[in-house]
Amino acid sequence: MVDLAENQGDGYITTRELAQRQEVSQKYAERLMALLSRGDFVSTQHGKGGGYRLKDSPASYKVSDILLAMDEELAPVECLTCRPNTCPRAKNCRTLPMWEKLGAMIEDFFGGITLADLMKQRL
Repeated sequence: MVDLAENQGDGYITTRELAQRQEVSQKYAERLMALLSRGDFVSTQHGKGGGYRLKDSPASYKVSDILLAMDEELAPVECLTCRPNTCPRAKNCRTLPMWEKLGAMIEDFFGGITLADLMKQRL
């Protein structure tokens, strides 16, 4: 997504170009773009001159949303992936409040970073 943002002036970007710049396989880039397309983060154009580009401005994309679209789970432990928490041990779990606090910190951290932020600086 950062690559697409940094190269958005070049029009549609092919998975081949993306893979070369990011030093990943083209197959991997294609899988990522398919997920991002399904998540409505990128526009696609088929045929000559086709490829992918961002649908919106880099400032409108939060890292947390991108990670979730990539099927990445932000929860630090499995029991926090279900809402409400269905873990049978939740009522008596002494560490659950700690994990909930960490989960909130992770969501706040990644939710506070946009593609525009990543384009401006190194974290």
